[in-house]
Amino acid sequence: MNLDFDKLGGLVAAVIQDESTNRVLMVGFMNAEAFRRTVETGDVTFFSRSRNKLWVKGETSGHRLKVREISTDCDRDAVLLKVNALGPGVCHEGYQSCFFRRLQGGAWVESEPRVFDPEAVYSVTQEPGEAGKGSE
Repeated sequence: MNLDFDKLGGLVAAVIQDESTNRVLMVGFMNAEAFRRTVETGDVTFFSRSRNKLWVKGETSGHRLKVREISTDCDRDAVLLKVNALGPGVCHEGYQSCFFRRLQGGAWVESEPRVFDPEAVYSVTQEPGEAGKGSE
């Protein structure tokens, strides 16, 4: 599984895509350990740059990402994970995807409604990388 973790200082970009709709849900980062755990467990594990530690998406919210397929790009410095997203959404702001804003007329506008109340889902013990960070 020779990925190039050196280009991004020990990390690879991880693009998360819904397996059934092909919609991009989020982008995160993985170090070698996060990638290994993702492969071994089938649950997407990221490396939080702000907290300098691993976190499993959904460990607090229950909105887990179950791996269905993993691909890499030609440079092997990014991975694409097709997932079964458990829960109504992956965005810490309450949307199905972290990509809920579109540029229209020079301004970012919300292009879809919230699918869950983030205050009801995320407690004081929030997922690393989730609280106010969006895609880590």
